[in-house]
Amino acid sequence: MWAWTGPPKSTSPRAAPGATVRDRGTSDDEPPTAEEVGPTVDERGDRAETRPPPARPSEPAPALPPGPASTRVDRWLWAVRLTKTRAEAAQACRGGHVRVNDRTAKPAASVGPGDVVRLHAHGVTRIVEVAHVIEKRVGAPIAVRCYVDNTPAPPPQAAAPVAYRARGAGRPTKRDRRRLDRLRG
Repeated sequence: MWAWTGPPKSTSPRAAPGATVRDRGTSDDEPPTAEEVGPTVDERGDRAETRPPPARPSEPAPALPPGPASTRVDRWLWAVRLTKTRAEAAQACRGGHVRVNDRTAKPAASVGPGDVVRLHAHGVTRIVEVAHVIEKRVGAPIAVRCYVDNTPAPPPQAAAPVAYRARGAGRPTKRDRRRLDRLRG
């Protein structure tokens, strides 16, 4: 049968005879130091460094590519990755889903720094302010620096009530379906 015999005894030759782990000066609140733990071994079996790696200096953001003073709105929407293709941007313009400074924009409408572009695509309305004009498509880290996103946060959605129907109750009647439709809104 197992019985509690107290704290573990130290087996270290440096410790005093009969000293417990707590007698060696470590605290339960503090993690052990590198000298107490000793060197660690990595996955390859090599001894790993016990000190943290040196901190890297923060890398500066990539420079924005030079651009013209203004460009076509469909080209700019595609270049800053608000639409997947330029044809999709042009189609959104032709469909009346793009507004520049609160005016409906055709694909060839001109945009420049300071203009506010409102795009409704994929069920979401994005409101962005042009910060930098580019004509060529660039990577996402650079693209997001070319506009200021003023899109409001979506409103929180209320949880719809759950319609419960007893198992094995069969197909809902027309009256039941009307009640479910009223419940769902």
